[in-house]
Amino acid sequence: MIALAGRTRGQPASRSHDNTDVSELPLPLPAEHIPPGTRDWRGTDTARWAAAAPARWTHPLWAVAALSAAAVWSIAAAPDDICTVARPCDADWEYVALSLVAVLTLYWTWRQPRLALAGLAVTAGGALLDAGPTALVTGPQDVAMLGALAFALLTLAHRVAARRRQRSLAEAAAGPERHRLPAEVRGFRRGRVSFVMASLLLAVSLFALWRGQSLVTGYEDRAERGTRTTAQVTEVDGDDDGATMKVTLPDGSTRRLTVLFPEDHPVGSTVVLVVDGGWTRLVAEPYDIVGWQLLLLGTAVPGLAFLANGLTGQRRQRRLDTIPLPVLKVLVREGEDNGRTWVYAADDLTARRPVLSFHSLYAVDDPDDPTDAYPEDMANGERPGPAADDMEAVRWEREIAEAVAACQDTEPPLREAVLYGAPRAGGEIAFLAMADDGDELEAERSVTPVKPVGVGLFPRTTWGARTRPGDPGDLGGAGGPEPTRGPRRTRSIAETARGMTRTSDPLVWSADRGSRIVGLLLLLVQGGGTWAILEDGFSWQSLLLVIGLPWLVHSVSTALNWRVTADRDGVWIAGAWRVRRLRWDEIAGVHQGSDSIRFSLTGGRDVELSPTGAAAIQQMRGGTAAATRAVDTLRVLRHHPELRPARDADPAEQGMPLGPLVVTAAVLWGVAVLMLS
Repeated sequence: MIALAGRTRGQPASRSHDNTDVSELPLPLPAEHIPPGTRDWRGTDTARWAAAAPARWTHPLWAVAALSAAAVWSIAAAPDDICTVARPCDADWEYVALSLVAVLTLYWTWRQPRLALAGLAVTAGGALLDAGPTALVTGPQDVAMLGALAFALLTLAHRVAARRRQRSLAEAAAGPERHRLPAEVRGFRRGRVSFVMASLLLAVSLFALWRGQSLVTGYEDRAERGTRTTAQVTEVDGDDDGATMKVTLPDGSTRRLTVLFPEDHPVGSTVVLVVDGGWTRLVAEPYDIVGWQLLLLGTAVPGLAFLANGLTGQRRQRRLDTIPLPVLKVLVREGEDNGRTWVYAADDLTARRPVLSFHSLYAVDDPDDPTDAYPEDMANGERPGPAADDMEAVRWEREIAEAVAACQDTEPPLREAVLYGAPRAGGEIAFLAMADDGDELEAERSVTPVKPVGVGLFPRTTWGARTRPGDPGDLGGAGGPEPTRGPRRTRSIAETARGMTRTSDPLVWSADRGSRIVGLLLLLVQGGGTWAILEDGFSWQSLLLVIGLPWLVHSVSTALNWRVTADRDGVWIAGAWRVRRLRWDEIAGVHQGSDSIRFSLTGGRDVELSPTGAAAIQQMRGGTAAATRAVDTLRVLRHHPELRPARDADPAEQGMPLGPLVVTAAVLWGVAVLMLS
């Protein structure tokens, strides 16, 4: 975070206040932090940019689902390979490598379409070489696979082309001016965590590869020294992995062998063995390295994915750090419900239509030279100095104070920002904006791909009020309610208070249908997990219950039965294990997370109630979760004592913890599973 230098001499950003409420004023960005020639990214430009986003049908879920379904069908329809002396079940490293690329391609289809295109080419080429052109289509499952590959290729090509169009539109909107990132924002290291994870996972992969190949080499060495002979199967024990069979050699001696496919060696059949002293192996099933191959796949896939993510992050970091970039002036707001940064058009002063979103992190923290807001090597070689007009400085300070005060205890404020880089779906950008308190300048860089609003599989919609042409919220549309997707619009305290009257009885909010559905699903997971782990009695897997059961019990108890009661003197919070009392003078703030209610207390402590249901799902369906209503009302009651209920809550109104009952039920269920097993 960059300390703001010369703040009392700052030049306010120019804007019209004719049609804008004080609560809608964005925090201004001082002019000395705006590179010369920076253009506003206006609603007409953002509308064209949004229209160029990837189409809904190209969402990666459809391509991944098509490829996965076709692959499962092809595997199920493929004839079973029988291990024979002529074609033994060997290591088949080529198939392992092809499977590795195929699984990575599914992941890259979701995250990195360019790499996915390469993965599709390798997968299709490998399958063609393995089967041959004459055996490429042998049934409907192969037709389905070809169709899935073609569909995935089409969606990937469309997404790549859409990103190029969006970048071109953003560059055109920015004009010819190009500027380097501010010195304070450069050097933001990307990929370190990815490289660490990739190193660990790939080290395990190499170990699994070495162990598997060692078993193969060991068998080949012993087989060269040994002799081949035939034997008769006299006994087979077991019908799955780990089965054994007893064979009789020509000299009358017997050997017991572990076999992978006992159904291929019925009693009375003849098998071919390779014998080297006391060492005996089936020629058709020489070794079992499936476990090592699975370990290789299970670690190499995420390891290579982390490695690719790290390399991609470093490449994008160097691009942002080293070349002049287009710059755009926009408005930004941090979403209170999910922590994402939402970007709005520069003339969307009421934040009705978000354009894109991403998660971001501070690029710097207390740099040595906080006054250097952007580098010396600008287009004109100079930086504009701070304004000297005291009246303008006072006006700018007043705007910040009004905007911050209007947003206290509600949603984070809308802020002016300078966007560095051409935004596009899946890309990365950086921006400068004032901090929420208006005292410092924040330099942030995206750490997740840019996501255009409205291109998700199930885009959330919120309905804005009708706008009039010329209003700050009008972006050239026809007016009327228009669906937009963005952070939940938290009503201001004054707006909520106007619709409230004082009640004599305490106000109660409790688990609604969405919260109870979450609780029931977690209860099913708890019961099913207990059955799966204890079905065969106690084992090392029972430790999973010790680790996971406390969290499940807490979550189930809270989701099914949470309650918040507001009365004259404070708030009662009924969680999983206790009912807690918070007095009004203890509460410094009330906040809502994606599935929680958090009370900030004086002294820096927090009290959290979680889970309270998936509020985002309720919003997508057009409803309001009970937790959302509770947070909105509690914020008003904290600031308006005259609206608090007239009496204190009775014990029956305070709620009751459900945790002890759920623990008892879990213990009884575990005992029942053990008795039944």
